[in-house]
Amino acid sequence: MRETVLRAEGLRKWFGRTQVVEDLSLEVKRGEIVGLLGPNGSGKTTSLRMMLGLIPPDAGRVTLLGQPPQRARDRTGYLPEERGLYKDERALDVLVYVGRLRGMSRTEARRRALEWMARLELEDHTRSKVEKLSHGMQQRLQFIASVLHDPELLILDEPFQGLDPIHTLLLLQILGELRDQGAAIVLSTHQLDLAEQLCDRVAMLFQGRVVVEGTLEEIRQKFAGRVVRVIAESLPPDLPGVQEIRSFGREKKLILEEQADPDSILRALLERGARVDLWERHALSLYEVFYLVASRA
Repeated sequence: MRETVLRAEGLRKWFGRTQVVEDLSLEVKRGEIVGLLGPNGSGKTTSLRMMLGLIPPDAGRVTLLGQPPQRARDRTGYLPEERGLYKDERALDVLVYVGRLRGMSRTEARRRALEWMARLELEDHTRSKVEKLSHGMQQRLQFIASVLHDPELLILDEPFQGLDPIHTLLLLQILGELRDQGAAIVLSTHQLDLAEQLCDRVAMLFQGRVVVEGTLEEIRQKFAGRVVRVIAESLPPDLPGVQEIRSFGREKKLILEEQADPDSILRALLERGARVDLWERHALSLYEVFYLVASRA
């Protein structure tokens, strides 16, 4: 059985009178990628910071590698959403400095920094000042800073922001390799298609609460039957049991209300004389699950 690397239990956080995180619990095991998903203001960044021990929870507890977060920082890596590198310093110098802070010798830090810069196609920018790099280059540089010391746990806040498609694919590949080497990874992202490709499990947050958690297959099964793909000339707008109709020409998607019976809806359509050429239950994407969760949250 794989070791639990991160365990968060009953985390709560208030800022003034606003509760930002409510009773969040999460476990992440070695060799696993867990996605923390949710709209802006749902508590993702606050949750990640509590997991790292950067801000204290008002209730609950966190252990990283069986220890309080502060005692496990040398074995963790963090990529914050906001830029945190020294803008007026050269890229390679910044990485060497970060490596030294992590207990590496200057020679080792420089060697590993050069290897990672080559891997992420930054080898021509070792002497460039950080502020002169593009947004995407800065993001790649900051990712290197989070993995330079070979952490056992990676916490990444919006790691794909600013990346072009080529470097997004490269980062997906690297994260998969780190997982296969045994790293535990927690990431937040608005790009649900990427989470769908990468994550072993996801947890969806709304208003600071985890409202859905599990593997992609478990989540799809939970919402199975809520979306139906239809090809028809026209559909009446007042079908009972239908929450929303999305039209794509003759093809449509019906978003069904909870507990609605797709077969009963089809019978009602046929009784009204509708011509239906296709009626099939639709395999949900994370975007569609997200929409269904948001509509009832």
